[in-house]
Amino acid sequence: RPQKKMSISRLPFVRRSAAALLLSLASIASCLSVDPSLNSSEMSIQNVVIAIAMEHEAAPFVEHLKLEKEDNFFSPKAPFVAYSGKYEKCNITVITNGKDEVHGTGAENVGTVPAALAVFMALDKLPETDLLINAGTCGGFRRMGAEIGDTFLTTAVANHDRRIPIPQPDYTTYGVGKIESLKVEKLAESINAKMGVCTTGNSLDKTDEDDHHMKANEASVKDMEAAAIGWACELHETPHFGIKVVTDIVDGEHPTQDEFLANLAAAAQSLQTSLPKVI
Repeated sequence: RPQKKMSISRLPFVRRSAAALLLSLASIASCLSVDPSLNSSEMSIQNVVIAIAMEHEAAPFVEHLKLEKEDNFFSPKAPFVAYSGKYEKCNITVITNGKDEVHGTGAENVGTVPAALAVFMALDKLPETDLLINAGTCGGFRRMGAEIGDTFLTTAVANHDRRIPIPQPDYTTYGVGKIESLKVEKLAESINAKMGVCTTGNSLDKTDEDDHHMKANEASVKDMEAAAIGWACELHETPHFGIKVVTDIVDGEHPTQDEFLANLAAAAQSLQTSLPKVI
């Protein structure tokens, strides 16, 4: 079913990536609810978990769908947060990694450890989950055609900072941990998204050694959670893919942290529009 597209060309530069992510999420929401052929397995999708690392990324989408906070979803010892509700025919659960309580910094729990644990616990709680979508922001590689504000759907996820050169058993392959995403080519076409591998590491910046491995992964985008989330989904045999909006150019001329902070709010707003259309 053709979907009306929200124009983002008039938004200030620092808001465009957010508008793009919101638009893509809205697109995916509508597509999955009306056209199951967009999913290669043609399965019936009724229960969707959306994993979003940061509260700032999730808040506009949660508010847009009027999702309710689930206070007893996770163990009281876990810092994670869950919201639930319905959209079209889908039961939606959004999970975020919450805030740092171990060190008392109040920082968002970004990175692979909280992401893997939160997703594993959520899928344990919701064994009937049909699909998990990892939504959020990312860095993009200009050498692979990425620009700020672009929306990417993942074709696969892999690690670039788990370097374990032990041949027997094959720790190198384990360390890279490449996992294929659900095939969503038709979905990407329908929402005008790009596609590519998302490479994951626990640092916002990169070293020359990281860059070598990111090239080996043939990565189009870079984040801090996707590979860990894919691993947790594989343990539960839950289909999964990622939707990422580019906030910074990894191989560009500007410091990553400056571009990321400038475009984070915009990318979060974009998720609000995009996720419902995806679902």
